Amino acid sequence: MTEHIQFSPEKDCLVLLDQRVLPNREDWFDCTTTDEICYALVTMVVRGAPAIGVTAAYGCYVAAREVQKSGVGEWRSALEAKLDQIENARPTAVNLRWAVREMRRIWNEAGSVALGELCGIWLARAKEIHEGDIAMCEAIGTFGGALIADGDTVMTHCNAGALATAGYGTALGVIRGAVDQGKRIQVIANETRPFLQGARLTAYELHRDGIPVKVACDNACALLMKKGLVQKVVVGADRIAANGDAVNKIGTYGVALLAKHFDIPFYVAAPVYTIDPETPTGDHVPIEDRTPREVTHVGDHQITPDGVEVYNLAFDPTPNELIAGIVTEKGVLYPPYAEAIAALFR
Repeated sequence: MTEHIQFSPEKDCLVLLDQRVLPNREDWFDCTTTDEICYALVTMVVRGAPAIGVTAAYGCYVAAREVQKSGVGEWRSALEAKLDQIENARPTAVNLRWAVREMRRIWNEAGSVALGELCGIWLARAKEIHEGDIAMCEAIGTFGGALIADGDTVMTHCNAGALATAGYGTALGVIRGAVDQGKRIQVIANETRPFLQGARLTAYELHRDGIPVKVACDNACALLMKKGLVQKVVVGADRIAANGDAVNKIGTYGVALLAKHFDIPFYVAAPVYTIDPETPTGDHVPIEDRTPREVTHVGDHQITPDGVEVYNLAFDPTPNELIAGIVTEKGVLYPPYAEAIAALFR
């Protein structure tokens, strides 16, 4: 599926499938302003590191058009402020920062370009990033699919599928790649509290594609592994540090520890631009602390007593020593990761 992120020439805006209401409804959210782009990012209308990056790229165009329509004289400073707003919308996924920096790079290289011309340049680049992300995920699927054996049951945590990217997916791209290679694969999708990306989104995608999937409670992982029901674990990442530590949805670290205990290969799948050579380790990545309501409520139903505080840290870093391989569009990286990543960027 690739239709969940669309640029509409008729509306001159970015149109997003609202992932907050899946799988019960398929609603669409129009982004015509910078505030709407940031709202979509913060509230998780769109989520998943690569999808966030694609949205941010289009968001820069939306910001430029918004400034153009305002007729403000000092448009450069006004546009810079809007780019800062987009870049700071969410702190953990490096793809967002990468996309905004890419647009700034293009602007700097263009020199004293007119705003209208910059809009056209940015829209063209956003479309390239959009299409390129799908191609990267398909390459990840080819490399990662080779790591999966015929008959394997693969556990995944959160949603790193088409919905989390421009299409095809990273972790689910590996699963789709294995299926495309003719292998019979089953999937265990951890529910992924509190936002339930696995139960709502991963199950939605795989069921729609006819790939056998079962949803498991997060706290069932140890028993499922002990029973021999899991042969591989594949997850995505919102940022990979220079030493190979991978930051993914909260709970991933625990799954990796269990996989190590039961001698189950644990793989991380992500495009190269999710690797951040500026971040030395996973402990240096800012971890988003989200609204308590995601924990205290399921939908509109409150499940905790009034006045009780909660933790809602959205991500955790998985140490590199727990990771069997990092699957990218350039191939699979193996330990020692610091050397493999340095060589990749050279």
